[in-house]
Amino acid sequence: MHYIRGAVNQGFAMLPSRLHFPLLILFLGTAGVIQAQGGGDRAGVERAVLDYVEGFYEGDTAKLVRSVHPNVVKYGFFIPRDSSRYSGEAMPYAEFLAYANRVKSRGRPAPADAPKRIEVFDVQDQTASAKLTAFWGTDYLLLARENGRWMIRQVLWQTPPK
Repeated sequence: MHYIRGAVNQGFAMLPSRLHFPLLILFLGTAGVIQAQGGGDRAGVERAVLDYVEGFYEGDTAKLVRSVHPNVVKYGFFIPRDSSRYSGEAMPYAEFLAYANRVKSRGRPAPADAPKRIEVFDVQDQTASAKLTAFWGTDYLLLARENGRWMIRQVLWQTPPK
């Protein structure tokens, strides 16, 4: 056997050189698996955001319950009809469900072509962030993994700028 000399990592250097390539392949293969798992998390975040917007668009409270934590904090800025200045307002969880129920009872869901553009910014093991563009404007969302499921915990939004 011959060994590599002068390597910074003496542990690796002490291995026979014929093992270096197989270990490198094993390491790279494992990195791919870890990356693939992150891709699944991304899909879960996208699903939660899609359930959120479709819950409002379709009046589907089941989708809102599935994607929004009951302790959600939602705050937004809009321009009232009689004003040219932004006004801010909180929306508690109960209002999410009340709004969806009104949409359902009126039988007037959002049009099929209403915007639902989702951009996932970051996904970690417990937290994620995303941006949603919907007919009402832009929502910035923070999500947390709760019992293995992505839940929206915070939303900051505004109507489209004038």
